[in-house]
Amino acid sequence: MRNSIVYLLFCVVAVFSACSPKAEIKKAKVDKPALLWFDAEANFERFSDPDSIDFYLEKIKNIGFTDAVVDIRPITGEVLYKSKYAPQMKEWAGFERPDFDYLGHFISKAHELGIRVHASMNTFVGGHNYFDRGQTYTTNPEWATMVYTPDQGIVSIMTQKKKYSAMINPINPDFQEHMLNVLKEVTANYPDLDGIILDRVRYDGIMADFSDFSKKKFEEYLGEEIKNFPTDIYEWKTNADGKSDYVRGKYFKKWIEWRTRNIHDFMALAGKTVKAVNPNISFGTYTGAWYPSYYEVGVNWASDQYDPSQEFNWATPEYKNFGYAEELDLFTVGNYYTNVTMDEYLKNNNLVRNETDSKATRSTWYCVEGSCDKIRGIMNGLPFYGGILVDQFYDNRPQLSRSIAMNFQASDGLMMFDIVHIIEKNMWKEVEDGFEMAADPDYFKREPILNN
Repeated sequence: MRNSIVYLLFCVVAVFSACSPKAEIKKAKVDKPALLWFDAEANFERFSDPDSIDFYLEKIKNIGFTDAVVDIRPITGEVLYKSKYAPQMKEWAGFERPDFDYLGHFISKAHELGIRVHASMNTFVGGHNYFDRGQTYTTNPEWATMVYTPDQGIVSIMTQKKKYSAMINPINPDFQEHMLNVLKEVTANYPDLDGIILDRVRYDGIMADFSDFSKKKFEEYLGEEIKNFPTDIYEWKTNADGKSDYVRGKYFKKWIEWRTRNIHDFMALAGKTVKAVNPNISFGTYTGAWYPSYYEVGVNWASDQYDPSQEFNWATPEYKNFGYAEELDLFTVGNYYTNVTMDEYLKNNNLVRNETDSKATRSTWYCVEGSCDKIRGIMNGLPFYGGILVDQFYDNRPQLSRSIAMNFQASDGLMMFDIVHIIEKNMWKEVEDGFEMAADPDYFKREPILNN
């Protein structure tokens, strides 16, 4: 009898345990890569202690992140490791970092946790215009790009204090040699590094580069002399309201094509350079998702099987030859939009102007769902990871979770920029919620359209 009672009690406990909320809770998982970016300058003091690096790597591992992207060449051109070729950033905003192997510690701790590490490098930039700091302000002012402005004509970008990046002329041969040396050095010094991700592999914008050197090289590409430079490429016009816009000249489309070739050729060379040192390292890039206007920075990240001249009036038939998607192992693209679904965008109808754009525009491209849908075709089926700029959601925190979910569901992985925004605004819950939502394939079928 006693054995029967004990058995009955055991069964009751087992049934209630199985039905209890605790037993039902099972953390949802997303079986896709999830990258989290660690900006060099914004995180300089916080991650100047190995214990802090350990703490946050463990935290992001528990959430579900699979990769850490560690910025080691910020826009000043300084680097966060001991280099033979570049100045080392030992101080930022008055804080001096203790002497330890920053990137090396990231790699060893992350690998202990099963997290991959990519070293991120800002590429065609070498100065910070807000602080007059960096290589263009000290050793190499000749590297700075020359910009064609509506009001001042052709001037150095270092005079343009509204632009925080002192961008470099991408075809400057001395700078290219410098950057390739840095890439080789990092790859050789850190053989356990999983990948390299290049950022800002581009021209500054439509205004760059109008140096004498660029004029000469473009004339060689054309096979003829340009009699009216820069107006044969484009000319700035100002309307009655005082707003300036550029009017295309006869060489405009070839100029766009040539600039894109320059970026393509460097990307191909950079990839070969790092692979020659470590054939197993991942070579990737981050770039903006706004393809319809990205011609303004000389970038064609599409597959070379996609012909943009069929859709866009800025592309020549030859433009497709300089798509560099096939040069990459990993492609992260910034879906920096506050609208998540296409229905949301159509309801809100926001004008969107990104960092590199000369003008604002409207299109269903400029939402996360629409962007991923378009990119899928442009990439000809090659994989890409959708990116999020966290500080866009300070005032609409639930929308961060939804953007995470959509990027996971509509692309091949997630890239979030930057951990500092999550930490300082304590947005960890929104990040965790986004991972949970992403694991539910029917989430967006049930959710209402949200206003921004």
